[in-house]
Amino acid sequence: MADIIRLENINKVYGDKIKTQVLFDINLSFEKGSFSSIIGASGSGKSTMMNIMGTLDKPTEGKIMIAGKDVVSLNKSQLAALRNETLGFIFQFHYLLPEFTAYENVLMPYRIMNSRVTGEIKDRASELMDMVGLTKVKDNMANNMSGGQQQRTAIARALMNQPEIILADEPTGNLDSDSTENIYQILRDINEKFETTFVVITHDRRIAEKADRIVEIKDGRISMDIKK
Repeated sequence: MADIIRLENINKVYGDKIKTQVLFDINLSFEKGSFSSIIGASGSGKSTMMNIMGTLDKPTEGKIMIAGKDVVSLNKSQLAALRNETLGFIFQFHYLLPEFTAYENVLMPYRIMNSRVTGEIKDRASELMDMVGLTKVKDNMANNMSGGQQQRTAIARALMNQPEIILADEPTGNLDSDSTENIYQILRDINEKFETTFVVITHDRRIAEKADRIVEIKDGRISMDIKK
């Protein structure tokens, strides 16, 4: 399959007077529909690399291709549209809006780009909530759910605009083992059903080893890349 994400010769340096380089000549690509994990110690550069893949940060040097687009050349509004339409994000902290219900949070990515929410879109949001097992609590306020329920809401929200790519940064970091397994299985089901490309950063080796590919980042460089 064709690559949907490609990083070429990526370097990242922070600071002007005192420079700190956190990524060194990263060359990495991910095929469409793949399920990959990225592991590495704290400070290894994996979250920086994820932010660059998600266009939330810019490399100091290098080229990034996302779904066939050279994102380094895009302006702010074009990047915002790419993030909203092509990329879905799941973080360790779910970042739900507490003043809205779970269902309203799931609709939020669509509302950002569209003033009118049709019946079809509402049905899609309901289907996503059913898929992640939250139909019974969809009208709960976001802060009136368990940690696992909040994270499943965040997954449904990430899928709202039918993104080709999901970037997940420690999506099970705050969950117990049972909830972790449940979240992983939901991500896998989505990957298989919709052929959504997943790149998952995790400290949990049990989760990493279930992926089709494991990439390890050490001191800003790729130290291991294993495909199963």
